[in-house]
Amino acid sequence: MIAVVEAAQPLLQDLVRGMLKVRRMLWTEYSRLHNMLIRILRRDAICRRFMSVPGVGPVTALAFKTAIDDPHRFRRSRTVGAHFGLTPKRFQSGTVDYDGRITRCGDPEVRTALYEAANSLMVRSKKWSALRAWGIGIAKRRGHRRAIVAVARKLAMVLHRMWLDGTEFRWTRADGSHGGNTPAVVAAA
Repeated sequence: MIAVVEAAQPLLQDLVRGMLKVRRMLWTEYSRLHNMLIRILRRDAICRRFMSVPGVGPVTALAFKTAIDDPHRFRRSRTVGAHFGLTPKRFQSGTVDYDGRITRCGDPEVRTALYEAANSLMVRSKKWSALRAWGIGIAKRRGHRRAIVAVARKLAMVLHRMWLDGTEFRWTRADGSHGGNTPAVVAAA
């Protein structure tokens, strides 16, 4: 038994060395791509404005900007959430009328990035915002996952409106108060 273990030892060491070499190469490439992403975002004022929204990081900002491309394609900011499949399906037939799960149409990468940004806003963000308070209210009524989808849809609307108007993210409501259910998160500059 000991002879088998000693014979397998060099093979195991070679396997571990190979795996560590691959991991080191992956980390080097990841670091190079991350630095490239940061250089791109430093030169892009729109993405920097998007990243002022809590929960929205470099990947979400760039993914949203590249997926929308031209913000004037959408007449209303409300339709941007539907473009990424963040609206519920409707089932209607005669007397039956109910909402289903989200449609999942559109770009799945952007939908995932928006969902993760909304989750970060709801769970990790410590600073109060009207958007977070609105999401917490939904979570109490409808559940955490549905609240995250709703906040992701609202984030898409907010980012689109910020892009069109050239405004910054506002942490409080339009009247300056912190209460209420409706977040007015974007104000004129």
